[in-house]
Amino acid sequence: MFRGSMVALVTPMHADGSVDFDSLAGLVEFHVENGTSAIISMGTTGESATLDEKEHCEVIRRTVDMVNERIPVIAGTGANSTTEAITLTRCAMEAGADACLLVTPYYNKPTQEGLYLHYKAIAEAVPVPQILYNVPGRTACDMQPETVARLAKISNIIGIKEATGDLQRLQDIQNLCGENFDLYSGDDATGTEFMLQGGHGVISVTTNVAPKAMSAMCAAALAGDREKAMELNAPLLSLHDKLFVEANPIPVKWALLEMGMIAAGIRLPLTILSEQYHDVIRAALRDAGIL
Repeated sequence: MFRGSMVALVTPMHADGSVDFDSLAGLVEFHVENGTSAIISMGTTGESATLDEKEHCEVIRRTVDMVNERIPVIAGTGANSTTEAITLTRCAMEAGADACLLVTPYYNKPTQEGLYLHYKAIAEAVPVPQILYNVPGRTACDMQPETVARLAKISNIIGIKEATGDLQRLQDIQNLCGENFDLYSGDDATGTEFMLQGGHGVISVTTNVAPKAMSAMCAAALAGDREKAMELNAPLLSLHDKLFVEANPIPVKWALLEMGMIAAGIRLPLTILSEQYHDVIRAALRDAGIL
């Protein structure tokens, strides 16, 4: 259903931390014009953990309205409470999101059976297409391929964003789930190889600042053109790395600030990028031909 370069969009904010909807509209146009395949609203990069439920739903609703059906909008609606995840997922469906992306419950450390029952309950409660999201580096919870295979049998669970950076996971999930289950990389550094090995796209931080280049690279990788994909990815390698010198989305929000696209707003406990990394990010942007 969804393919190629999909942006894990930042949520622009004013200096006081309130959401900057004017800048959000500008970012939406930037991505539509530069070939981004889908927008992920209110994911990790969108600071979903620091917005309250009302704000969360409002950002999704406004993003859907701004996009106006030109490209798909996938809403981040995961939570470490199953009840809250159902509420957010229902809100996103009612706002018109094309699908929802649900991170594994963080902090709780559920069992694999708990993960299965969590996602099963959400899928049964809300009939929108749903994408699993495994990112153990943030959640302290690692959903195993066997659990993914159980969940893939539920009709509206359509795929997974796998952010371990472990390409063996891709092969394991492919073998267990078959061709009709969508596989998305959540790791920019290995995203090209992920697609060359049969993945369907990348849900990307780098795409925030380099949408046209990421779109071209993803198209080449999905076409199986290894040489061209690697050539297009080479100028982006520094961004794939340096946009994580501090916790995401700190570096990418500063990069967009440097590009003049957003203000300096970010919510505590996240802070503005440390000065020692300013030149590091500028150099990565120059490597990619952005500055």
